[in-house]
Amino acid sequence: QVQLVESGGGLVQAGGSLRLSCAASGSIFSINAMGWYRQAPGKQRELVAAITSGGSINYADSVKGRFTISRDNAKNTVYLQMTSLKPEDTAVYYCKIELGPAIDYWGQGTQVTVSS
Repeated sequence: QVQLVESGGGLVQAGGSLRLSCAASGSIFSINAMGWYRQAPGKQRELVAAITSGGSINYADSVKGRFTISRDNAKNTVYLQMTSLKPEDTAVYYCKIELGPAIDYWGQGTQVTVSS
């Protein structure tokens, strides 16, 4: 059974930085992609950043230049370094790991709150 544990969320002032971590454990033999999503109250969950096994990276336009996704393959861990945070970044952030087509596992979510 695969489990994803997120950490690093919290309260930060606008312009500040925060780093999220998501560590996966369990029956993992290969990972196709890892990503971060976020969901604010009343809004749909949206992709923030993703990285494939081949190293391709995709960011939402709203976070380009401010967020950086990275991974540690040896630890099955994905990170999201967030800088220049804005109040509109406030949301619950979820990590997702894709082990294959339609084989996804989600983290429990971590709250990120950016004060103005």
